[in-house]
Amino acid sequence: MSDAVISYATLILADAGLDITADSLTTLAKSAGASVDSIWAETFATALEGKDLKEILSGFHAAGSGAAGAAGAASGAAAGEAAAEEEAPEEEAEESDDDMGFGLFD
Repeated sequence: MSDAVISYATLILADAGLDITADSLTTLAKSAGASVDSIWAETFATALEGKDLKEILSGFHAAGSGAAGAAGAASGAAAGEAAAEEEAPEEEAEESDDDMGFGLFD
């Protein structure tokens, strides 16, 4: 539960444009009536030291849309390959079974 409280406190501080420090995280959590382990505040503050949380979070949005676009392109390419395979005559597959000396019902 402490990690969730500190996560929300981190987002509040970042939204307000304030520095994210262990003291400010602990103070905000306590003012909300939550008891938190100091290790969580220290961990979050250390991890985000010198970083812009808003920039980090906006990076997830950009990465998500790029990944979705790449997935869409990949599925489009796969659909094109499937269409090309459907156009190939099915007789070739049957002939390859006969060439091996056995068929489906032999």
